[in-house]
Amino acid sequence: MTVVTDPARPVAVPESSGTANRRRRKGGTFGFNTVSPREKVVRYVLLVFVLLITIGPFLWQLSTSLKGSGEDIYTRIPRLLPAQPTLSHYGEVADTIPVWDYMRNSLQVAVLVVGGNIVGSSLAGFALSRLQFKGRKIVLGLFLATLVLPGEVTIISQYVTVREFGLANTLLGVALPGMIGALNVLLMYNAFRSLPVEIDQAAIVDGANVWQRFVYIGLPSVRGTISVVAIFAFIGAWDDFLWPLIVLTDPDKYTLTVGLQYLSGTFSNNPRLIAAGTMIAFIPIVIVFATLQRFFFKGVEEGAVKG
Repeated sequence: MTVVTDPARPVAVPESSGTANRRRRKGGTFGFNTVSPREKVVRYVLLVFVLLITIGPFLWQLSTSLKGSGEDIYTRIPRLLPAQPTLSHYGEVADTIPVWDYMRNSLQVAVLVVGGNIVGSSLAGFALSRLQFKGRKIVLGLFLATLVLPGEVTIISQYVTVREFGLANTLLGVALPGMIGALNVLLMYNAFRSLPVEIDQAAIVDGANVWQRFVYIGLPSVRGTISVVAIFAFIGAWDDFLWPLIVLTDPDKYTLTVGLQYLSGTFSNNPRLIAAGTMIAFIPIVIVFATLQRFFFKGVEEGAVKG
């Protein structure tokens, strides 16, 4: 069969996608995946605004802690860079309160909370996602229900429980309620749930029991989520103020956040010391996040897509 074309009729040649996109941009129209200059400006303005809200208070506290005693911090036009930078306020904080003892107490509480969440949340998440038992959905629903309740609702019952255990005015009593968090259990549940079922089936065929599947298959696959749980647990335990203030009555056992109130009470007219104490309390959080950040972003992606 012969196809005859009219030589006088032009033949339309399809243009490439790159040529089409360039032609649209020259003509003032944009494709589906292109962003107009006005939209880019709006996005960057919003990003800068969010950056100022989140990073601005931290930079202001750091600037205040470095300003000299003769420098006015209540200027009409705020000045971020100190004119007389000094580190003497950090030494004054250590001379005013036993900051290292308070930091050691906070570190003990944080280690207990992080260890409890890593072990407890991993075991609970693995059991809820990989094991079949009666009442599994009910238990999962109870974990979800606890997220709705604010912490202030259960704080009285928590204190009564800790006191009945004889753990009032102890660091273990401070750490006990936060050693297993419902949110961390759900994070581990979602991470274990994303693992293919065929892995468990192959391990069962090879004779692996539940504990071996948890240690040798489950945990190595969710190391990123474990780091996320560790960071959240550490920040929550380190920054907690209300619960240690209720449980602890001995000033020698105060955590760092509770001990810093002495700076605000005794030296209320010198915000430089308060800012320096805040920066001292912030340093361990930076160290923990800097150590685990390469696992943190990997853990955020775990569980997003079920394999």
